[in-house]
Amino acid sequence: MTGAGAALRIEGVHKSFAKLEVLRGVDLEVAEHEVVCLIGASGSGKSTLLRCINLLEPIEAGRIVVEGLEITAPDADIDAIRRRIGIVFQAFNLFPHMSVLDNITLAPIRVLKRPRAQAEADATALLARFGLADKRDDYPDRLSGGQQQRVAIIRALAMEPDLLLLDEVTSALDPELVAEVLEIIRELAGQGMTMVIATHEMSFAREIADRVCFLDDGVILEQGPPERIFGAPEQPRTRQFLARIVAAGRL
Repeated sequence: MTGAGAALRIEGVHKSFAKLEVLRGVDLEVAEHEVVCLIGASGSGKSTLLRCINLLEPIEAGRIVVEGLEITAPDADIDAIRRRIGIVFQAFNLFPHMSVLDNITLAPIRVLKRPRAQAEADATALLARFGLADKRDDYPDRLSGGQQQRVAIIRALAMEPDLLLLDEVTSALDPELVAEVLEIIRELAGQGMTMVIATHEMSFAREIADRVCFLDDGVILEQGPPERIFGAPEQPRTRQFLARIVAAGRL
């Protein structure tokens, strides 16, 4: 996993909100088909980093390169870049006045200029693949939280992204609904989707990640294979964080 062949390369990224410096020189490289999980306390910068990767937040310094293209360059085509990067948030952000099918097909029809029949056929296939074929004509308020989040992930997949960003996608769910969302992410990982996942689900990160990055106070303090980060972390702050997670029964 080096330089030019990386799916994502982040170099010296800084981001502030007023006087609060949230990202303080983040460096990260993600290989094609790699699953990287970002862990850390609330406020450590995980969600902000994902929003910067998708250009939802401008950065103050550094650069972000996706598949060899510097997306933070002044002349970058932001709309074209966002077609290659899918992002799913902890709030499902489905359009309540639109059916599941219309939620999923809206962007492929408007942005990718897909014929409606093709977009609907593709969406129906995705819904069937993830066990939601019978929900295509339902509205979001008829779905459980887990079903809504799965639809949000399917909506991102309908754009056929090269990189998928998942921001605490189980945080808003009741515990019994978490498993069904994690299962869809597990399947995507098995099929080689390149993903960067911010998560509080430590046992899931341990199982699914190729690499785990521990963020603390706006920097990646430590990173490595899950077995080392969770089993033998090198940094005292990482050990302190994981000790609290264990004490809370979450690992």
